[in-house]
Amino acid sequence: MKVVQNFDAFYRAEYRSVARLAHVLTGNLAAGEEIAQEGFLAALKSWEEIGSYESPAGWVRRVVANKAVSRRRRLAIEDRYLAWFRPSEPSELSSPTIDVIDAIRTLSARQAQAIALHYFSDLSLVEVADIMGCSVESVRTHLKRARTRLAELLGDSS
Repeated sequence: MKVVQNFDAFYRAEYRSVARLAHVLTGNLAAGEEIAQEGFLAALKSWEEIGSYESPAGWVRRVVANKAVSRRRRLAIEDRYLAWFRPSEPSELSSPTIDVIDAIRTLSARQAQAIALHYFSDLSLVEVADIMGCSVESVRTHLKRARTRLAELLGDSS
């Protein structure tokens, strides 16, 4: 196996995009950065193998997307059990970007992954399908359903 590039160059080239993906999927900048770091650490541990892949960045994005889904599931379980400890507070969020990210986080995990990978990481449908481990047609379906749901959630009547 031939390593296509050194890990440092790979990390510098891909970190911002992967961290942005993780931020969108988690809705939390710090958690997104942590998950991105975990993804890159996993790649570094096996860099001789991962670096020889056709798309090491796709591998890292898949790891990050899966970790974000795991975090989402864990937090949902925690929320169910800890909800009675938290007082209800009105939201102070008013930014349209934050509203979109919050809406994305209410989608199914697969729909959120497809939206974040395609629109926020600017990946092609083929790249998204590879990262998600599904067909391009499945990605199209996830995107269509996600866009429909986001339009409902965000009040877009078009």
